[in-house]
Amino acid sequence: MTTKPGLAVAIGDWSARHRKTAVLGWLLFVVLATALGGAAGAVQSTEVQNGVGESGRAVEILADAGLTQPAAESVFLHSDSFTTDDPRFRAAVRDAVAAVEASGEATGVHSPYDTGAISEDGRSALVDFVMTGDREDAAERVDPVLEAVAKTQQAHPELLIEPFGEASGQKNYNDLFADDFQRAEWTVVPLALGILLVVFGALVAAVLPVILALTAFMGAFGLLALTSHVLLPTDENAAAVMLLVGLAVGVDYCLFYLRREREERAAGHDNATALRIAAATSGHSVLVSGLTVIVAMAGMFLTGIATFKAMGMAAIMVVVVAVLGSVTVLPALLSMLGDRVGKGRIPLLSREPKPDQEAGSRMWRAVLTRVLDRPLLAAGLATAFLLALAAPLTGMRTAELTAAQELPRDNPVVLTAERIEQAFPGSPLPARIVVAAPDVEGPAMRQALADFEREALATGRVHAPVNVSLHAGEGVAVIDVSLAGAGTDEVSEEALRTLRETVIPATLGAVDGAETAVTGATAVSVDFSEQLNRSVIPVFALVLALSFVLMLLSFRSLVISVTAVALNLLSVGAAYGVLVLIFQHGVGASLLGTYAVGAIQPWMPLFLFVILFGLSMDYHVFVLSRVKEAHDAGASTRDSIQRGIVSTAGVVTSAAVIMVGIFSVFGMLSVVSMKQIGVGLAAAVLIDATVIRGVLLPAVMALLGERNWYLPRWMERLPDLSVRETAPERPAPAAVEPEREPVRS
Repeated sequence: MTTKPGLAVAIGDWSARHRKTAVLGWLLFVVLATALGGAAGAVQSTEVQNGVGESGRAVEILADAGLTQPAAESVFLHSDSFTTDDPRFRAAVRDAVAAVEASGEATGVHSPYDTGAISEDGRSALVDFVMTGDREDAAERVDPVLEAVAKTQQAHPELLIEPFGEASGQKNYNDLFADDFQRAEWTVVPLALGILLVVFGALVAAVLPVILALTAFMGAFGLLALTSHVLLPTDENAAAVMLLVGLAVGVDYCLFYLRREREERAAGHDNATALRIAAATSGHSVLVSGLTVIVAMAGMFLTGIATFKAMGMAAIMVVVVAVLGSVTVLPALLSMLGDRVGKGRIPLLSREPKPDQEAGSRMWRAVLTRVLDRPLLAAGLATAFLLALAAPLTGMRTAELTAAQELPRDNPVVLTAERIEQAFPGSPLPARIVVAAPDVEGPAMRQALADFEREALATGRVHAPVNVSLHAGEGVAVIDVSLAGAGTDEVSEEALRTLRETVIPATLGAVDGAETAVTGATAVSVDFSEQLNRSVIPVFALVLALSFVLMLLSFRSLVISVTAVALNLLSVGAAYGVLVLIFQHGVGASLLGTYAVGAIQPWMPLFLFVILFGLSMDYHVFVLSRVKEAHDAGASTRDSIQRGIVSTAGVVTSAAVIMVGIFSVFGMLSVVSMKQIGVGLAAAVLIDATVIRGVLLPAVMALLGERNWYLPRWMERLPDLSVRETAPERPAPAAVEPEREPVRS
C-alpha cells in the first residue's frame, strides 16, 4: 500500500466520479469473500505447527512415529461422609468406570483401586483414562463421556462425581469463548453506534462508519479463511483479534474522514471540494496510520510462532480492508449523499457542524492553556505519572494460563481443579516425557525407566503415579508424571527444570542413542515464553525502526519522529503496568469480575506492543497533521500546537471513547486472556488520548519550539509522504455518473 502524496486524493476523486462502481464493487467483494471463505472453511494450525522448543520437539517425535497424543481425562470422586473403603464409594467407582468405558470415547480406564489414585485422607479418588483419537479434536467428542459422568452422579447423589481433564476443560473453554465472542459482537456494535449518534447527532452519519467497519470485518474474515489454505493456517484467537482491531480502526478511520468532510462543508466549501480536502488530509492520515499498524503487525512474523503469525495475519488483513473501505467507499457514499448525510437528526443531540477553527473543546482549550504556560512542569508531572504506572512491569511474570486459570473462579472446571489440587497435591495436568530410542523394551531402557521413577520421586517435586507406555514398533516410550505446583506457577517450573536438567540426563538420557523431550502444560508454557523472549528484541527493533521511518517521511521532522516513538513507548509501558497490577497482583480485579491469576499470558506483552504501537499512531498522525497544517500556514509553534490539538479534540476524543468502549467490552468477557487484551488496549488508548495527547505531547512540543521541525539537510532527499494541508486544484472535468442534486437537510 503506497502512501505517496496525492494517492488519497486520487483514490477519493476516482471514487467520487465512479461512485456506483465503488459502492457496488465493495459490496461484491464483501459478499464474495464472505461466501467463498465460509464455503472453504479456515485451516487451523496444528499442535505440531504451534510447538516450540523442547516441548515442540516432543510433539514432533510423536507425530513422526504416527502416535496420536490422547487427551488425558479423569473422573473425580469425593465424599465428606465416608471413605474410599466404604461399599458405597466402591460401587460409585465401579459405575463410573463402566459408564466411561461404555461411552465409546474412552480407553485405558483405570480404577483408583488399581492405580493407587486415592487421596491421603481416603475421601477422594481419581478414575484415570484417555480419550480415543487425537487430542486436537477430543473436545468435540467428549460429550458422551460427560453424559456418562453426569448419569453416574445422578445414581450416586451421596458423592461428588465430576469430570476433569484436557478434553472436558477445552470444551468448557470453547463453549465459553464462543458465548463471549457472540456477546461481544452484539455489544460493541450498538455501543459504537450510540457513541457516533452523540458525536454527529444524526442517524445517517452515525450509521455509515459502523456499516463500513462491519462489512470490512466480514470481508477480511472471509479472506482470512481463504488465505489460510495457501499462506498461513489461522488460529482460534484470530477471529477475536480481527473483530477487536477491525471495529476499532474501521470506525475510527471513517470517523476521521467524515468529520473532516463535515467541517469543510461547514466552512463554506462545496461538496466536491470538501471531499478533496478531507481526502488530502484525513484520507492521507488514514493511509499513513493504516500503514503504521500494518508495519507493527508485521513484527509478529519475526516470532516464529504459529499463533502469533495467525494473529498478525488477521490484524493486517482487517486493517488493509478497513483502510481500503475508508478511502474508497466512504468518499463514494459521501458524494452520493451530499448534505443528506446529516439526515435523521436526533433531538437534543443534533447540532450543526463547525469549521475546525471554530471547533474544539472548552475543557481541552483550558487544559492546553495551562500546559503551554508551564510546559516543563506539565511534562514532568505527566512523565512521572506514566512512569509510576509503568513501574509494576519490572515484576511482570508471564506464563501460559491453564484452562482453569482462563475461566471464571465459579466455573465448574476451576472448582473441580481446586478440589483435585487439594486432594492430590501436584499439577492435575501431567508432564509428558517422550523418549525415542532404538530399543525401548531392552534391558538398558527398562533400567533407565526404573531409575527415572526412583530419582524423580526422590526429588519431592514429582508425585506418583508414574505412568509408562512403551511403543516398541515405533521406538518411543511415553512417561506421564505429576509435577508439584499448580501447573504454570514457579513451583511447577522449578520441578520441570529439575526433570530436564538433573533427573532425565542422569537416567533416560544416559541410554545410548536415546533422545528425550518433555512436553505438557508446564513445558509448553516455559518453552513458549523463552521463544517469545528471544524474539522480543528483533520485533521491537523492527516496529520501532519502521514506525520512526514512516513518521519521518510523513512529517519531514527528525524531532517529531523521535518524540512520537518515545511517547508511544511510554503509553505502552503504562498499559503493561496496569495489566500487572490487575491480573498479577489483583488490584481492582474484582471490578472486572476476575481475580489475580498470578501471571500474564506469555504472548500478551508482545501482542499488545505491536497492536498498541500501531493504534496509538492514529492519534499522533491525525493530531500532528493539524499542527503541521497550522505551522505550514505561518502560525507560530505555540499557536500551531493550540490550534492543532484543540481543533482535533472533539474527533480524537470521540475516536478514543469508541476504542476504549470496544476494548472495555472485551475486558468484561469471561475468558481471562480476552480480559487482558481488552484491559491492556483500553488502558493504553485512554492514557494516549488524555495524558499523552492532552498534556505530554503539547508540553514537549512547546519546550522544543521551532526545533520540532528540524530535518537534517541530507534527509531532505528522502521521499515526501507529508499530508497536504490545502485544498488541491480541482481535476479536469470527467465523465460523471448521473446524480440528483443533493437536498440540504
